[in-house]
Amino acid sequence: MRRLGIAIAAAGIALVATAAPAWAHVKVDPESAPKGSDAVLSFVVANEKDPQTTTKVVVQFPTDHPIAEALVEPIPGWTAAVTQFKVTTPIQTDNGPVTSAVKNVTWTATGTGIAVEHFQRFPVSVGLPADAESLTFPTTQTYSDGSTVQWVQVTPPGGPEPDNPAPVLTLTAADAGGSTTPTTAATASSNTASKSDVDSAHTVAIIAIVIGVIGLLVALFAVVAGRRKPDPGTPPSA
Repeated sequence: MRRLGIAIAAAGIALVATAAPAWAHVKVDPESAPKGSDAVLSFVVANEKDPQTTTKVVVQFPTDHPIAEALVEPIPGWTAAVTQFKVTTPIQTDNGPVTSAVKNVTWTATGTGIAVEHFQRFPVSVGLPADAESLTFPTTQTYSDGSTVQWVQVTPPGGPEPDNPAPVLTLTAADAGGSTTPTTAATASSNTASKSDVDSAHTVAIIAIVIGVIGLLVALFAVVAGRRKPDPGTPPSA
């Protein structure tokens, strides 16, 4: 009986550990936007490296489908720097052709940075190209001990996600008539889970698993107790 209880408890712990989602990956939110539209993209960076904090984030922008400009949103406790590069083919914008594009955006913490089990959104306002199906944003995450994680791996079509996938934005078709639907800051914010939302989802999932394990325990103990009941046809011993 004692071994049975230990095995069930171990199984419950394993289920809870498996259910905890790995949300340390760097993501872009929203995950899709119309081609040629103006969009606010938020790069969501989480920190799960205890006890280090995340102190620097560098997001590389695509060079095969360059983006002319990136406007960063001020974030308390962080500075942002946009680096440009020269393009061979001018980019057509509402203000005319331009010959430079965004190479990368670097956010540097002026304080402690992103603490363990916390995340930070890094929003940018951009004009998306109209001639691409998707955009990849390789990202480097630097910790307070100087170590880095390179989120640069490409997920093969139909294949499993690699250990360190790069954020990918899928570009959808423009609206009928050639117009596009801009992705506003409000839309991006509504599509981004807050810390409380994530914590609530974690809590609900863990409670459901614990209830399931308790039910399994009760059922197994009932079966064991039933097997130990005396046979009604056997007279009681003197």
